[in-house]
Amino acid sequence: MQDYTPAFESDNFYHIYSHAVGNDNLFKEDSNYDYFLLRFSKYINPIADTFAYCLMPNHFHFLIRIKNEMEINTLMQTFKSSGKYLNYENFVSKQFSNLFSSYTQSYNKQQNRKGNLFQKPFKRKLIRKDKYILNLIRYIHNNPVHHKFTDDFRTWKYSSYTGILSNKKINLMRNEVTDMFDGKDNFIYFHNTASEDEQFDYFED
Repeated sequence: MQDYTPAFESDNFYHIYSHAVGNDNLFKEDSNYDYFLLRFSKYINPIADTFAYCLMPNHFHFLIRIKNEMEINTLMQTFKSSGKYLNYENFVSKQFSNLFSSYTQSYNKQQNRKGNLFQKPFKRKLIRKDKYILNLIRYIHNNPVHHKFTDDFRTWKYSSYTGILSNKKINLMRNEVTDMFDGKDNFIYFHNTASEDEQFDYFED
């Protein structure tokens, strides 16, 4: 497991996660979850591929892979303000900042609140080992059970588990994920094998 890394590296996997400040929630109703995913699609999909995610009332987890430097540099040219970014890493970081800022503004207006919503800085861990990736995907999908938001991770609405198994058009690297597990049957089996202690010993909340 890698420690927190100060900079994004192209073509690498990252575990992205964050928590609400204090005892606040990030999501209080279905529309909040939906809106966050829309904002994520706008700001993060252009610069990263998503392999797994889970949104819960007070925190979230994503497994993403940053796109290659050439793709991101090309994208930067489409932004009129791109000249202020020193390099692609600054641009990637700014996209995350825009995500959190735009969602916070909307949420604060809806909930009649003020101030920061997300803990700063958001957490990111560089992932290099394939076995770690498999365990991380399972960890992300099982997180609602671990935090007692549900008794069955398969029924949690705001995770990528059912999306990976479906045939619906989604913004997930579905085929690459199931290939990592050598097929959907193994994907399902792997998610149901380890005990909770084994799954969560490796990761932080």
